[in-house]
Amino acid sequence: MSDERRVTISVIKADIGSIAGHHKVHPDTMAAAARVLAEAKRKGTIIDYYVTHVGDDLQLIMTHRKGVDSSDIHGLAWEAFKKAAEVAKELGLYAAGQDLLSDAFSGNVRGLGPGVAEMEIVERRSEPIVVFMADKTEPGAFNLPLFKIFADPFNTAGLVIDPRMHDGFKFEVLDLYEGKYVVLNSPEEMYDLLALIGTPSRYVIKRVYRKSDDEIAAVVSSERLNLIAGRYVGKDDPVAIVRAQSGFPALGEILEPFSFPHLVAGWMRGSHWGPLMPVGLRDAKCTRFDGPPRIIGLGFNITKGRLIGPVDLFDDPAFDETRRLAQQIADYMRRHGPFMPHRLGPEEMEYTTLPQVLEKLKNRFTDAEYYTKYVHVKLRGVVKEAESEAHD
Repeated sequence: MSDERRVTISVIKADIGSIAGHHKVHPDTMAAAARVLAEAKRKGTIIDYYVTHVGDDLQLIMTHRKGVDSSDIHGLAWEAFKKAAEVAKELGLYAAGQDLLSDAFSGNVRGLGPGVAEMEIVERRSEPIVVFMADKTEPGAFNLPLFKIFADPFNTAGLVIDPRMHDGFKFEVLDLYEGKYVVLNSPEEMYDLLALIGTPSRYVIKRVYRKSDDEIAAVVSSERLNLIAGRYVGKDDPVAIVRAQSGFPALGEILEPFSFPHLVAGWMRGSHWGPLMPVGLRDAKCTRFDGPPRIIGLGFNITKGRLIGPVDLFDDPAFDETRRLAQQIADYMRRHGPFMPHRLGPEEMEYTTLPQVLEKLKNRFTDAEYYTKYVHVKLRGVVKEAESEAHD
């Protein structure tokens, strides 16, 4: 297997500051990051790069031959983000350096704030990929689309008619709270898979592999900033890489799930459910209620490690109806104001300012006599009975 054909694709993102609130990356910060990567390309550290943004997130797309989790590549990304953050601070941009949770780089950006999606592949004769980048949402936002791409024959005809995909795919599902993962096969373990990934705040599809030969097909960033920092510091804004064609789903099959603007967690203050709206680069900015959540898709071909492209895949009138539907869903959800189901559930609100409100009010809560005398006593009896049965 020729080393010349082995290449790593790294997509690393961070919110390092934006214009007029959580809106849009300033072009000067993108230029600062691009200068760092251009010098690295000149020195041969990376083969190629592309710098872009979605909303307030700066996105670095790089190709190299150093494998995943390379300290050289992660250090390069950290340097690019630090330079961009310096410019953001000079310009007085909002939340400058927000996703850089440490001043010191320790060999890997994982756990330091930036989101990372990387895969090492052996280039096919033609190697098309799609890089998805989202703003104002969390890694679990990719659960539904990836399931449809790699497990739903009503979305992906190739699962039925392409012999190279007919055996199905394997899904690596990460439990974000326990730090454990399980690999589930589709189609035979499809119901077990859905039982997990239907809770996207906890169970996230991290990687997808072709079952017939364990060839990697997709990877998603899985960093949860609130779990890393222990407080709300911005939503995670995930990225993903998906391989297309020739034994993998066709480009149209990869894009099709995004024609449905499904509800994702994030939006304003990372505390609300909203529709995921596919947009072109020109509309990759967040305005209405700091949203709605946006996603862009850039298509590339990888040729000897070089990035050929990109093409702006959602900048297409074919997705106009999806965007209209997303606006209608946004209207409906916004009418709920601070009430669920627009606002996230209590377990997700733990990482917002809500605990501070509860702390302020805790001494003002008094016992409700009826509840204490009747309801609470009955509930304690039910709990004790259940515990006793479980022990037996």
